[in-house]
Amino acid sequence: MAEDREKRDGRREYRMEELARLAGITVRTLRFYRERKLIPPPRREGRIAWYNDHHLARLRTISALLARGHTLSGIAELAEAFDHGRDVGDLLGLNAPTEETPVRLTPEELADHFAGEVTAENLAAAMELGYIGTDGDEIVHVSRRLLEVSSALVREGVPLAEVLDAGRRVREHADALAALFTDLILRHASEEDLPRLRPLAKSAVEAELSMALDRRARKQAQ
Repeated sequence: MAEDREKRDGRREYRMEELARLAGITVRTLRFYRERKLIPPPRREGRIAWYNDHHLARLRTISALLARGHTLSGIAELAEAFDHGRDVGDLLGLNAPTEETPVRLTPEELADHFAGEVTAENLAAAMELGYIGTDGDEIVHVSRRLLEVSSALVREGVPLAEVLDAGRRVREHADALAALFTDLILRHASEEDLPRLRPLAKSAVEAELSMALDRRARKQAQ
């Protein structure tokens, strides 16, 4: 008799031996991960424990993160952060307009972007900032541009914790600039004009930032 079965909602369930085989680990290792709370408890049906595709994805993630040099203790902390992370619906909002492109990542893909820097502390900070949220076994980064910039800075040797701290401070200034522009427009136009005039605000901020960087460079060169 097959050791797995498909439930009515389309999700597949597995007994322990079948799950371990699909994950490429031993039953003993699976039991160890369960005892360490690296995976959620299975569904019980009498004396039978049923695991699902969420357990399989988590086991494959554990193996991938171990191969990337993460420790079991570190993976346990990451797993807890994932399980208590912000839901992607809260992160992106419902029908909220945005020019940013969200990016879906597996936990191991996130680890590849920030090699050696994906810790529970950094993950919690990124979630608090609203940079990332969770969607089942996937992670969603709110902005492809921010993901690329932050990973590039880490590759240049800037610690991710400092990148996130800088992001927090930039957020404060960006919110102030957005409020300044919005108040300016609403004093002379209507709320319906905001989307049309939004590119003007972006251009002004980009130009001022560019000139500020020029001034900083000249000052450093003196």
